[in-house]
Amino acid sequence: MGQLNITNKKIYPWVVVGLLWFVALLNYMDRQMLSTMREAMMIDIHELEAAANFGRLMAIFLWIYGLMSPVAGMIADKLNRKWLITGSLFVWSAVTFLMSYCTSFEQLYVLRAIMGISEALYIPAGLALIADFHEGKTRSLAVGIHMTGLYVGQALGGFGATIAGGYSWQSTFHFFGLIGIIYSLILIAFLREKKTHSLAPIPNNKKIKVPVFKGLIVLLSNISFWVILLYFATPSLPGWATKNWLPTLFAGSLDIPMEQAGPLSTITIAAASFIGVIFGGILSDRWVQRNLRGRVYTGAIGLALTIPALFLLGFGENIVSVLGGAIFFGVGFGMFDANNMPILCQFVPPRYRATGYGLMNMTGVFAGAFITNILGKSTDAGNLGRDFAMLAVGVAVALVLQLIFLRPKTINMNDDNLQT
Repeated sequence: MGQLNITNKKIYPWVVVGLLWFVALLNYMDRQMLSTMREAMMIDIHELEAAANFGRLMAIFLWIYGLMSPVAGMIADKLNRKWLITGSLFVWSAVTFLMSYCTSFEQLYVLRAIMGISEALYIPAGLALIADFHEGKTRSLAVGIHMTGLYVGQALGGFGATIAGGYSWQSTFHFFGLIGIIYSLILIAFLREKKTHSLAPIPNNKKIKVPVFKGLIVLLSNISFWVILLYFATPSLPGWATKNWLPTLFAGSLDIPMEQAGPLSTITIAAASFIGVIFGGILSDRWVQRNLRGRVYTGAIGLALTIPALFLLGFGENIVSVLGGAIFFGVGFGMFDANNMPILCQFVPPRYRATGYGLMNMTGVFAGAFITNILGKSTDAGNLGRDFAMLAVGVAVALVLQLIFLRPKTINMNDDNLQT
């Protein structure tokens, strides 16, 4: 029993990160695969020949995912997160599996909507669980390692068309859906909830029941949380811009075909972001031990790196400037990404963190939907590079507000920091 306790305290928090890393990978991979397989699928599902219909298919996921995110956070703050994570993985994997049997656009549309609900349930619960297991010196690094799973999943999702070309689009959905279903069974065996979840250390050790919307009221009455929302949403504009438009920007700026621009841009960003989250996690975890604003400062350095990066990406006309911009942006955004939940933990107690991140996720997704549409019009007008660079202005504003207003008083806020 003594050995088991040592394992729980020293090793199991990293086991949680490892288990959820693969969930994060599947989360992004399953949603991204569809975006690359339109040409293969429209042979069998003729409605997809219309780009507008394909756009509707992608949009329904985004809108439902965004609207569901705060609800998912509230659910995660109330229920056992192990079963919520396991259940959501099983459902979206089953949806991926069922897509292999679709014969009509309507069937795909309904399944894509269900995927939006089930995938939204994961991120708030997963990050809150990691944050609870890593309360002190390892929180940013743990979150950063987990975020690399999202990056790898996004990159692997881009190979959906390659696999579909070698086999079929049905086989692709069938295979990866089955992998997720099997992995959900592995989670049942090895993933555990943190024992203190919903039983936070409050006066007299009494269990309390928090009203469903109490978390929203507490969060939205906190000025610091509004600053965190702005700090999260504003960089999400260039973050989504790079996901959706960077290959187009590379192709135009470097005058190369999309077959080269796509892999060059996505691999560069993914590799740089990987470096950024690891470096940003280690730096933040060390800095916060000496200065309570260490996480804030680390995130600020990351955002600062994205400002010149956006100008290089927007106005660069040779491979050195454009690739340099992509590298700077990836490293900076990775440092920012690794510290969002850890910064939230300095202002929000455990019982409201999933709700808080759900709200953040919603604002980020809606920012992405907004900028994707705007940059589409910019591309048609020939102004993609200029408007890409102008996103740096919003990032600079968010950076200044973050440094002025985010002044944490503790490394880890607990429930006994609040009035109950």
